[in-house]
Amino acid sequence: MPLNSYNLSGGYDSRVIVHHLDLDLQQGEWLSLVGANGSGKSTFLKLLARILPPITGKVLLDGKEIHCLPPQTVAKRIAILPQQQIIPSGLTVRQLVSLGRTPHQSWYQWDLTKCDRIAVNEALAQTELESYADRPVSQLSGGERQRAFLALALAQNPQVLLLDEPTTYLDIHYQLQLLELLKRLHLEGLTIITVLHEINLAARYSDRIAFMRQGRLYTVGETEEVLTETNIAEVFNVEVMILNTPVGKQICPLTPSLAVR
Repeated sequence: MPLNSYNLSGGYDSRVIVHHLDLDLQQGEWLSLVGANGSGKSTFLKLLARILPPITGKVLLDGKEIHCLPPQTVAKRIAILPQQQIIPSGLTVRQLVSLGRTPHQSWYQWDLTKCDRIAVNEALAQTELESYADRPVSQLSGGERQRAFLALALAQNPQVLLLDEPTTYLDIHYQLQLLELLKRLHLEGLTIITVLHEINLAARYSDRIAFMRQGRLYTVGETEEVLTETNIAEVFNVEVMILNTPVGKQICPLTPSLAVR
């Protein structure tokens, strides 16, 4: 297992958001965290990525406690695409993506090595941004900008990629474009965790889904098994119908649940 959490609790200052989470990420899988607003999905992802320190419990990266490892060591194995990115002023797409090589460079190193340049070019190719390489990041559309930051993460050459609401602010065309790109990377062996707001997108692309409710894991399992009317009602307080479609199981929301859970 490349990434595990045991009895993991955490939050902000003294306010605990997630409670006693146990989760094993399987090598080569795509796991999506879904749940209502405020259920702790993004907080859990930040704890897994070493952005937040745990209050209790621990996260293991290849069997070693992640919060005890040097940041550079973690950055060589895990890359994260946050929900909101800071747009660096004046940087081109290539310069932005080149920042992904920082964990692989010595502190005194200023220029990219041959290996660094190859990694940057591969990341640009994977995200189909070669023709945008010299364009300022500030001039990109929302979908192009998301791909540029994904290329930055891929340039780190990570084994695990964490994405927090990667489809936020994107229209349906760019949502599918980005997720199809992630699907291709996943099929090439990349292990992925996504926080997704759209249940149908999570169901369509994920190997497993982890439903979160009030800061706890409600249920975790293969998409076909856990995408049920009962689970959706318990987690989201919404009555739904499960439909079989050409892209697998999808939900059709019917009405807010009358029962308060």
